[in-house]
Parts: sequence; C-alpha cells; structure tokens
Amino acid sequence: MRIARIAHPDGVAFVSVEGDGADQVAAEIAEHPFGNPTFTGRRWPLADTRLLAPILPTKVVCVGKNYADHVKEMGGEAPANPVIFMKPSTTIIGPSAVIKLPADSSRVDFEGELAAVVGMPCRDVPAARAKDVILGYTIANDVTARDQQQADGQWTRAKGHDTFCPLGPWIDTSLDPADLAIQTTLDGAVQQDSRTSLLLHDIPKLVEWISRVMTLLPGDVILTGTPAGVAPMTAGQTVSVSIEGLGTLTNPIANR
Repeated sequence: MRIARIAHPDGVAFVSVEGDGADQVAAEIAEHPFGNPTFTGRRWPLADTRLLAPILPTKVVCVGKNYADHVKEMGGEAPANPVIFMKPSTTIIGPSAVIKLPADSSRVDFEGELAAVVGMPCRDVPAARAKDVILGYTIANDVTARDQQQADGQWTRAKGHDTFCPLGPWIDTSLDPADLAIQTTLDGAVQQDSRTSLLLHDIPKLVEWISRVMTLLPGDVILTGTPAGVAPMTAGQTVSVSIEGLGTLTNPIANR
C-alpha cells in the first residue's frame, strides 16, 4: 500500500494511492493509517488533490555518517555505532513545498535519504524484529545549514530550521529497503547517486540502536543517512530526491 496525506476539496485526509500515472486515485482512509486501516469510500483523482507530507511525527530521528563515501567527503571516520541526532517536527514540509533558506546561513546543503516510518509504539526492539515495528518507507531531504553545523560543533541549529525536512511523496508499506537506488538532482543535474545497500548500519541496526535510547511512537520518522555528493543550494533552484520503488520528492528553493 502507498499511504499519502492529501489536501482535497473538503479538507485533509490520509489516503491509499491506487493505480499509476495519470490514472492514480486517492482512496480515503478512515482516521489513521496504522494497524489495519479502513476506508470511508470517498475517492478522488490524485491529480485533483495536493500531496502533503505523508506523516506528521512527534520526532524525526536522523543518522549521520552512515555512508562511507559521505564520511570521506566530510573528512571524518566511519563510526563503529550509529551517530544519531534529531530534527524538530516543525522542519517537515511536503512535496513541492518551498525550502526556505535562512538569512543567517551562507551555505545550505541538500542530503537525499531513505526514511523509515514507525508503525507502533516500541522500545528496546531487537534488530531481528525491526521490520515488525516499521509502517513503511518514504523519501526525505535532510537539509543542512553547513556553515552553522561547522560553527556550532553540534547540529541542532543547522538541521532544525523550518522547512529543513521535506518528506514524500508517500509511504510504501511493502518496499524492501535493502538495496535501492538513491539519487539527488539539483536543477536536473545528478549530484548524489548511490544505493541503500551501502549503508554502514542497516535499518534493523538503526531501529535497535535508537529504540534503546527512546520510545518510538507511531508516525515517528528515522532518516537513515545520506551518500556522498552533498552540495549547496541557492534560491531559484529545484532539488529532487528519487528512490527506486518510491518515486521522486521535489522541492523548490527560495530565500526565507
């Protein structure tokens, strides 16, 4: 199932996206998409709706330095264990929403990533059971004010600006994340080109590691890390992150 969140003529709803291409239809889900969702019977052509961020989590837990080539380009060493940090929920925007560059940063980078969405409350999840607590996967862009990251020595300000976590276009509940092509383009030019099989710490390890620290709640998002090729964006450009089996997340860039 592809779970999306849309704005439609009567409001906002979770939906299941059915079909392909121009014939895609949004079937409204009653209440929420967790567990065994039921349907209201209302349906809209997807083209007549607006895709929003597919989920609004209580928290976004991110993983740094999780591709060896990105570690190398940043001049560090590959960590023995996952390096985690957080983005506030106010960073989240959906497909086609504008990434807004803060006036007090001189360099803001894209970071295309695969994101896992948690499907149930959980704590201390062993890696062997990680798939049982994941609702599905979506695309993320871990936008980063690189100059602020370097100046602060920690990442909260650099990663935490409003609009710095585009998510979408939907959550796929049947996707196998083990070996997917991931690519980021800036104004159509390829900047990042890798595969999720190159993650230093795979998703089961990440779920185990993070859930030892904190309780994960339904809808929480785990950003799994970015490959090499991060680069700055400027106002007027457009950034797109594509992941095999998920589609493409595109956002324009403007000054705040």
